[in-house]
Amino acid sequence: MIIKNMPKYSLSLLFTFAMGLFACNSDKKKETPMEEEKTVQVPNFNPDSAYYFVKHQIGFGPRVPNTPAHKQAGEYFIERFKAYGAKVQTQDFEATTFDNHTLNLRNIIASFFPEKSKRILLAAHWDSRPFADKDLQRPNEPIAGANDGASGVGVLLEVARVLSKNNPPDVGVDIILFDGEDWGELHNGQNTEPPAGLDSWWCLGSQHWSKNKHDKGYSAYYGILFDMVGAKNAQFPMEETSLYYARSIVEKIWSRAEKLGFSNYFIRKQPGGITDDHVFVNEYAKIPMVDIVHFDPVNGYFGDFHHSHKDDMDIISKETLEAVGQTTVAVIYHE
Repeated sequence: MIIKNMPKYSLSLLFTFAMGLFACNSDKKKETPMEEEKTVQVPNFNPDSAYYFVKHQIGFGPRVPNTPAHKQAGEYFIERFKAYGAKVQTQDFEATTFDNHTLNLRNIIASFFPEKSKRILLAAHWDSRPFADKDLQRPNEPIAGANDGASGVGVLLEVARVLSKNNPPDVGVDIILFDGEDWGELHNGQNTEPPAGLDSWWCLGSQHWSKNKHDKGYSAYYGILFDMVGAKNAQFPMEETSLYYARSIVEKIWSRAEKLGFSNYFIRKQPGGITDDHVFVNEYAKIPMVDIVHFDPVNGYFGDFHHSHKDDMDIISKETLEAVGQTTVAVIYHE
């Protein structure tokens, strides 16, 4: 993904405050009690399991499109989702990269509780960067992509396992693993304009899906994108595109994280916007989607390990995976 120069929107922020209702009874006024949040049994997200899923992906090698590791990883995801009882669909397509490679790409869609009409969409990208263009060592070699790619998928595989082992929530859940997110222009390279029909060299899978949904007429109440969600001491600010399209969903997620004690991860800063898969889901699929993403403009945007060989299992934290995963499960079960 890249830093996005956001347009200057004129936003009217509407805040609704709940007021106490008063009823007259003789000369007394009695306040109606405020409605309490319903009691919900939220299953536990297992960070050890999520960590295993991240590590297992790294075991395939870099998941670069058109490679055996990429194909093996895709088959593994499909097998896991089916084992957890999901209805699985794939979306195979071709795309051309900025450096004129033709990629054979595959979006993977897993649907849980398809009979439920109200649906939540969860997404991550499953490919990894084909070059370490921010690294002085071996810049032309692909990266492991433990955080950038595998962490989001690891969280979603564990969410899928949790859904399969516990009572179902009141909503249906769709998980989409987008392909071809990370084959964009080189860092500090000369940018070229993408061809007609392509908005960006990045996020090829989400661009394709958003304009060609797996089921005609598919929609969701809202979506959550997970990108770089496993690094030690990660922080997830309120990203600008997410706020513009889905401010109430951002508030829902960050408030839930605070209630769970994860406010040191989900921080209430608004550092700007980035081009990531959620942009195209918002703009073309018309589904309000939030991006949970490690993003810190003050200290190098995405961490000093971004698009480098440092992005391996050494930087992955079970505590961070738990903060993201348990928050997500709680959000789903409180719908």
